[in-house]
Amino acid sequence: MLFVRRGSLVHRIFVQQLVVLLLSCSVVWAHNQGLLYKVTLTSSPFSLMGVALAIFLGFRINASYDRYWEARKHWGAVLVEGRNLARLALSAGGTLEQVRPFVLGVVGFAITMRNQLRGVPANAATQDVLPAALRQRIEGARSAPTLVLLWLGHWMREHQRTRQADPLLFLKIEDALNGLSMALGSCERIANTPLPFTYSVILHRSAYLYCAMLPFGLVDTIGFLTPLVVTFVSYTFFALEALSDEIEEPFGLSSNDLALDSMVAGIEASLREMLGEVPAPAPLPDRNFVLT
Repeated sequence: MLFVRRGSLVHRIFVQQLVVLLLSCSVVWAHNQGLLYKVTLTSSPFSLMGVALAIFLGFRINASYDRYWEARKHWGAVLVEGRNLARLALSAGGTLEQVRPFVLGVVGFAITMRNQLRGVPANAATQDVLPAALRQRIEGARSAPTLVLLWLGHWMREHQRTRQADPLLFLKIEDALNGLSMALGSCERIANTPLPFTYSVILHRSAYLYCAMLPFGLVDTIGFLTPLVVTFVSYTFFALEALSDEIEEPFGLSSNDLALDSMVAGIEASLREMLGEVPAPAPLPDRNFVLT
Protein backbone atom coordinates (compact mmCIF):
# COMPACT_ATOMS: atom_id res chain seq x y z
CA MET A 1 0.00 0.00 0.00
CA LEU A 2 2.97 2.34 0.45
CA PHE A 3 3.75 2.22 -3.25
CA VAL A 4 0.32 1.69 -4.83
CA ARG A 5 -0.57 4.16 -7.58
CA ARG A 6 -4.26 3.35 -7.97
CA GLY A 7 -6.21 6.52 -7.20
CA SER A 8 -3.13 8.15 -5.70
CA LEU A 9 -3.29 11.88 -5.01
CA VAL A 10 0.47 12.40 -4.64
CA HIS A 11 0.74 14.03 -8.07
CA ARG A 12 -1.92 16.58 -7.12
CA ILE A 13 -0.24 17.69 -3.89
CA PHE A 14 3.42 17.23 -4.86
CA VAL A 15 4.15 20.95 -5.21
CA GLN A 16 2.50 21.79 -1.88
CA GLN A 17 4.42 18.98 -0.17
CA LEU A 18 7.69 20.16 -1.68
CA VAL A 19 7.10 23.74 -0.50
CA VAL A 20 6.33 22.54 3.04
CA LEU A 21 9.42 20.34 3.07
CA LEU A 22 11.71 23.18 1.91
CA LEU A 23 10.16 25.56 4.43
CA SER A 24 10.71 23.06 7.25
CA CYS A 25 14.33 22.48 6.22
CA SER A 26 14.91 26.24 6.08
CA VAL A 27 13.47 26.69 9.59
CA VAL A 28 15.67 23.91 10.99
CA TRP A 29 18.78 25.27 9.28
CA ALA A 30 18.14 28.83 10.43
CA HIS A 31 17.44 27.66 13.97
CA ASN A 32 20.71 25.69 14.18
CA GLN A 33 22.66 28.62 12.76
CA GLY A 34 21.20 30.96 15.30
CA LEU A 35 19.70 33.06 12.53
CA LEU A 36 16.11 32.43 13.51
CA TYR A 37 14.53 34.83 15.94
CA LYS A 38 13.00 32.87 18.76
CA VAL A 39 9.33 32.41 17.94
CA THR A 40 7.46 31.57 21.12
CA LEU A 41 5.43 28.74 19.71
CA THR A 42 4.90 25.38 21.38
CA SER A 43 3.10 22.28 20.26
CA SER A 44 0.05 22.99 22.45
CA PRO A 45 -1.74 25.44 20.14
CA PHE A 46 -1.08 23.14 17.18
CA SER A 47 -2.70 20.25 19.03
CA LEU A 48 -5.86 22.28 19.50
CA MET A 49 -5.78 23.63 15.96
CA GLY A 50 -5.07 20.17 14.55
CA VAL A 51 -8.09 18.63 16.26
CA ALA A 52 -10.37 21.41 15.00
CA LEU A 53 -8.94 21.14 11.48
CA ALA A 54 -9.32 17.35 11.49
CA ILE A 55 -12.98 17.66 12.49
CA PHE A 56 -13.52 20.24 9.77
CA LEU A 57 -11.87 17.96 7.22
CA GLY A 58 -14.07 15.12 8.40
CA PHE A 59 -17.20 17.18 7.74
CA ARG A 60 -15.93 18.04 4.27
CA ILE A 61 -15.10 14.41 3.45
CA ASN A 62 -18.51 13.24 4.68
CA ALA A 63 -20.32 15.90 2.64
CA SER A 64 -18.37 14.97 -0.51
CA TYR A 65 -18.79 11.23 0.01
CA ASP A 66 -22.54 11.66 0.52
CA ARG A 67 -22.71 13.22 -2.95
CA TYR A 68 -20.53 10.43 -4.38
CA TRP A 69 -22.59 7.63 -2.83
CA GLU A 70 -25.92 9.22 -3.75
CA ALA A 71 -24.77 9.48 -7.36
CA ARG A 72 -23.73 5.82 -7.29
CA LYS A 73 -27.17 4.78 -6.00
CA HIS A 74 -28.90 6.68 -8.78
CA TRP A 75 -26.77 4.95 -11.40
CA GLY A 76 -27.68 1.65 -9.77
CA ALA A 77 -31.32 2.66 -10.23
CA VAL A 78 -30.65 3.25 -13.94
CA LEU A 79 -29.41 -0.34 -14.25
CA VAL A 80 -32.40 -1.76 -12.35
CA GLU A 81 -35.02 0.29 -14.20
CA GLY A 82 -33.32 -0.45 -17.53
CA ARG A 83 -33.60 -4.19 -16.91
CA ASN A 84 -37.21 -3.78 -15.84
CA LEU A 85 -38.01 -1.87 -19.02
CA ALA A 86 -36.36 -4.49 -21.22
CA ARG A 87 -38.17 -7.33 -19.45
CA LEU A 88 -41.55 -5.61 -19.64
CA ALA A 89 -41.08 -4.66 -23.29
CA LEU A 90 -40.11 -8.23 -24.21
CA SER A 91 -43.18 -9.47 -22.34
CA ALA A 92 -45.54 -7.06 -24.09
CA GLY A 93 -45.65 -9.05 -27.29
CA GLY A 94 -43.86 -8.82 -30.59
CA THR A 95 -40.66 -10.36 -31.90
CA LEU A 96 -37.17 -9.56 -30.68
CA GLU A 97 -36.52 -7.48 -33.80
CA GLN A 98 -39.64 -5.42 -33.15
CA VAL A 99 -38.76 -4.73 -29.51
CA ARG A 100 -35.02 -4.33 -30.14
CA PRO A 101 -35.16 -0.54 -30.91
CA PHE A 102 -36.85 0.13 -27.59
CA VAL A 103 -34.35 -1.92 -25.55
CA LEU A 104 -31.42 -0.30 -27.32
CA GLY A 105 -33.09 3.07 -26.73
CA VAL A 106 -32.78 2.39 -22.99
CA VAL A 107 -29.06 1.85 -23.55
CA GLY A 108 -29.01 5.12 -25.47
CA PHE A 109 -30.57 6.86 -22.48
CA ALA A 110 -27.75 5.65 -20.22
CA ILE A 111 -25.14 6.79 -22.76
CA THR A 112 -26.67 10.26 -23.21
CA MET A 113 -27.05 10.61 -19.45
CA ARG A 114 -23.34 9.90 -19.03
CA ASN A 115 -22.48 12.30 -21.85
CA GLN A 116 -24.52 15.10 -20.31
CA LEU A 117 -23.02 14.65 -16.84
CA ARG A 118 -19.50 14.66 -18.29
CA GLY A 119 -20.09 17.54 -20.68
CA VAL A 120 -19.36 15.65 -23.92
CA PRO A 121 -21.49 15.80 -27.12
CA ALA A 122 -24.93 14.34 -26.51
CA ASN A 123 -24.90 11.85 -29.39
CA ALA A 124 -21.37 10.55 -28.83
CA ALA A 125 -21.21 6.71 -28.89
CA THR A 126 -24.93 6.43 -29.70
CA GLN A 127 -24.67 5.44 -33.37
CA ASP A 128 -25.30 1.74 -32.64
CA VAL A 129 -28.24 2.17 -30.25
CA LEU A 130 -30.36 5.16 -31.32
CA PRO A 131 -32.18 5.81 -34.62
CA ALA A 132 -30.61 8.36 -36.94
CA ALA A 133 -33.57 10.73 -36.64
CA LEU A 134 -33.36 10.72 -32.85
CA ARG A 135 -29.59 11.22 -32.92
CA GLN A 136 -30.07 14.24 -35.14
CA ARG A 137 -32.73 15.62 -32.80
CA ILE A 138 -30.62 15.34 -29.65
CA GLU A 139 -27.53 16.89 -31.26
CA GLY A 140 -26.88 20.12 -29.40
CA ALA A 141 -29.86 19.63 -27.05
CA ARG A 142 -29.50 20.85 -23.46
CA SER A 143 -31.16 17.73 -22.06
CA ALA A 144 -30.66 14.90 -24.52
CA PRO A 145 -31.59 12.11 -22.05
CA THR A 146 -35.01 13.73 -21.57
CA LEU A 147 -35.62 13.61 -25.33
CA VAL A 148 -34.62 9.95 -25.37
CA LEU A 149 -37.11 9.26 -22.57
CA LEU A 150 -39.79 11.08 -24.56
CA TRP A 151 -39.00 8.93 -27.60
CA LEU A 152 -39.19 5.76 -25.50
CA GLY A 153 -42.59 6.78 -24.19
CA HIS A 154 -43.90 7.51 -27.68
CA TRP A 155 -42.49 4.23 -29.01
CA MET A 156 -44.13 2.19 -26.27
CA ARG A 157 -47.45 4.00 -26.66
CA GLU A 158 -47.44 3.22 -30.39
CA HIS A 159 -46.45 -0.38 -29.69
CA GLN A 160 -49.25 -0.72 -27.15
CA ARG A 161 -51.78 0.72 -29.61
CA THR A 162 -50.81 -1.53 -32.52
CA ARG A 163 -50.19 -4.69 -30.52
CA GLN A 164 -53.09 -4.28 -28.10
CA ALA A 165 -50.78 -4.90 -25.16
CA ASP A 166 -52.09 -5.12 -21.61
CA PRO A 167 -52.74 -1.56 -20.31
CA LEU A 168 -51.46 -2.52 -16.85
CA LEU A 169 -48.18 -3.60 -18.43
CA PHE A 170 -48.00 -0.23 -20.17
CA LEU A 171 -48.50 1.55 -16.81
CA LYS A 172 -45.62 -0.45 -15.32
CA ILE A 173 -43.41 0.64 -18.21
CA GLU A 174 -44.42 4.25 -17.55
CA ASP A 175 -43.41 3.83 -13.89
CA ALA A 176 -40.00 2.49 -14.96
CA LEU A 177 -39.55 5.44 -17.33
CA ASN A 178 -40.40 7.75 -14.43
CA GLY A 179 -37.72 5.99 -12.40
CA LEU A 180 -35.14 6.77 -15.09
CA SER A 181 -36.30 10.38 -15.15
CA MET A 182 -35.94 10.58 -11.36
CA ALA A 183 -32.39 9.19 -11.51
CA LEU A 184 -31.48 11.69 -14.22
CA GLY A 185 -32.90 14.64 -12.30
CA SER A 186 -31.15 13.59 -9.08
CA CYS A 187 -27.78 13.32 -10.82
CA GLU A 188 -28.33 16.71 -12.44
CA ARG A 189 -29.03 18.16 -9.00
CA ILE A 190 -25.72 16.78 -7.71
CA ALA A 191 -23.79 18.03 -10.75
CA ASN A 192 -25.34 21.51 -10.70
CA THR A 193 -25.18 22.14 -6.93
CA PRO A 194 -21.59 22.04 -5.66
CA LEU A 195 -20.64 22.53 -2.03
CA PRO A 196 -20.51 26.20 -0.98
CA PHE A 197 -17.29 27.76 -2.26
CA THR A 198 -16.65 29.56 1.04
CA TYR A 199 -16.57 26.18 2.77
CA SER A 200 -13.68 25.09 0.57
CA VAL A 201 -11.84 28.41 0.92
CA ILE A 202 -11.90 28.33 4.72
CA LEU A 203 -10.63 24.74 4.82
CA HIS A 204 -7.94 25.45 2.20
CA ARG A 205 -6.58 28.51 3.99
CA SER A 206 -6.69 26.86 7.41
CA ALA A 207 -4.78 23.78 6.25
CA TYR A 208 -2.07 25.81 4.50
CA LEU A 209 -1.63 28.23 7.38
CA TYR A 210 -1.42 25.37 9.88
CA CYS A 211 1.24 23.51 7.88
CA ALA A 212 3.25 26.71 7.30
CA MET A 213 3.36 27.54 11.02
CA LEU A 214 3.93 23.98 12.24
CA PRO A 215 7.76 23.91 11.71
CA PHE A 216 8.17 26.88 14.08
CA GLY A 217 6.29 25.01 16.80
CA LEU A 218 8.22 21.74 16.45
CA VAL A 219 11.80 22.80 15.75
CA ASP A 220 12.68 23.26 19.44
CA THR A 221 11.21 19.87 20.37
CA ILE A 222 12.24 17.45 17.63
CA GLY A 223 14.99 19.33 15.78
CA PHE A 224 16.17 17.58 12.62
CA LEU A 225 13.03 15.44 12.47
CA THR A 226 10.88 18.53 11.94
CA PRO A 227 10.81 18.30 8.10
CA LEU A 228 9.80 14.62 8.23
CA VAL A 229 6.98 15.14 10.73
CA VAL A 230 5.68 18.31 9.11
CA THR A 231 5.69 16.71 5.65
CA PHE A 232 3.75 13.72 6.95
CA VAL A 233 1.17 15.90 8.71
CA SER A 234 0.79 18.12 5.64
CA TYR A 235 0.36 15.04 3.45
CA THR A 236 -2.58 13.96 5.59
CA PHE A 237 -4.30 17.33 5.42
CA PHE A 238 -3.54 18.08 1.77
CA ALA A 239 -4.49 14.58 0.58
CA LEU A 240 -7.80 14.61 2.44
CA GLU A 241 -8.60 18.04 1.04
CA ALA A 242 -7.71 16.91 -2.49
CA LEU A 243 -9.76 13.73 -2.12
CA SER A 244 -12.83 15.59 -0.90
CA ASP A 245 -12.47 18.04 -3.79
CA GLU A 246 -12.20 15.15 -6.27
CA ILE A 247 -15.22 13.10 -5.16
CA GLU A 248 -17.35 16.22 -4.66
CA GLU A 249 -17.97 16.06 -8.44
CA PRO A 250 -18.40 12.29 -8.92
CA PHE A 251 -19.12 12.34 -12.66
CA GLY A 252 -15.67 13.38 -13.91
CA LEU A 253 -12.69 11.42 -15.17
CA SER A 254 -10.48 11.53 -12.07
CA SER A 255 -9.17 8.30 -10.60
CA ASN A 256 -11.60 8.38 -7.67
CA ASP A 257 -14.70 9.43 -9.62
CA LEU A 258 -17.48 7.06 -10.61
CA ALA A 259 -16.58 4.66 -13.42
CA LEU A 260 -19.44 5.77 -15.66
CA ASP A 261 -17.96 4.22 -18.80
CA SER A 262 -17.84 0.85 -17.08
CA MET A 263 -21.37 1.26 -15.69
CA VAL A 264 -22.80 2.13 -19.10
CA ALA A 265 -20.97 -0.84 -20.63
CA GLY A 266 -22.48 -3.07 -17.94
CA ILE A 267 -25.97 -1.77 -18.66
CA GLU A 268 -25.53 -2.32 -22.39
CA ALA A 269 -24.15 -5.83 -21.88
CA SER A 270 -27.05 -6.79 -19.63
CA LEU A 271 -29.72 -5.53 -22.03
CA ARG A 272 -28.07 -7.02 -25.12
CA GLU A 273 -27.99 -10.42 -23.39
CA MET A 274 -31.74 -10.08 -22.79
CA LEU A 275 -32.08 -9.60 -26.55
CA GLY A 276 -30.12 -12.80 -27.13
CA GLU A 277 -27.03 -10.98 -28.39
CA VAL A 278 -23.40 -11.48 -27.38
CA PRO A 279 -22.24 -8.35 -25.51
CA ALA A 280 -18.87 -6.71 -25.95
CA PRO A 281 -16.08 -7.71 -23.54
CA ALA A 282 -16.13 -5.96 -20.19
CA PRO A 283 -13.94 -2.83 -19.96
CA LEU A 284 -10.46 -3.36 -18.56
CA PRO A 285 -8.77 -0.98 -16.12
CA ASP A 286 -5.73 1.01 -17.17
CA ARG A 287 -2.20 0.32 -15.99
CA ASN A 288 -3.05 1.86 -12.60
CA PHE A 289 -6.09 -0.43 -12.25
CA VAL A 290 -8.48 2.49 -12.65
CA LEU A 291 -11.75 2.26 -14.59
CA THR A 292 -13.20 5.41 -16.15
